[in-house]
Amino acid sequence: MKKQLVMIACTFSVLALALSGCGGTTTESSTSNNDSSPNTTKSSAAPTKSSETPKSDSSFVDGVLTTPEMKIAITDHQVIPVGAKGNEYGSKPVIAFWYKITNLTDQDVSPMNWIYVFTAYQDNNPNAENEIDVAGLPDDRFLDSQTEKIKKGGTVENAVAYDLDDETTPVDLVASNDLGTTEIGKVTYSLK
Repeated sequence: MKKQLVMIACTFSVLALALSGCGGTTTESSTSNNDSSPNTTKSSAAPTKSSETPKSDSSFVDGVLTTPEMKIAITDHQVIPVGAKGNEYGSKPVIAFWYKITNLTDQDVSPMNWIYVFTAYQDNNPNAENEIDVAGLPDDRFLDSQTEKIKKGGTVENAVAYDLDDETTPVDLVASNDLGTTEIGKVTYSLK
């Protein structure tokens, strides 16, 4: 038992050292509003400011995440009810985001890199953070392209959705480095 605990501790130490060399810190947030028309189910983004920390080589401003490896620009978002196109098989309404992702390096980057840098929350639990789950792909145009490798300088479109726990609590979209340990910034999207 002690050997297993020592092995686990060593593994976490190595992981912590590896992650400490990845990326920097910053907390900038979007400063733009995405207005929705009264006849659609699009949500509107209400910007929020996080506490200021030192600048780094990563930023999340005006719906655009820039890191040394990639640039992700959110081009659209909307709430999709159960049974509607883009959420035909879900059991909950979803908030969907469409985006363009650009590879800025020679490293492997795919549209799925979104999952590694963004986390969505609905603050409807007074006692704990409520991270909402990734839902099914909201746009079948991307079924074949969502895992393709993007060439250096290339840009590919994709979409992602998250299950909503309710239809009134806003969604915080948080961008981070280091697999979620260092917040870059966040944008709050109202659902009405």
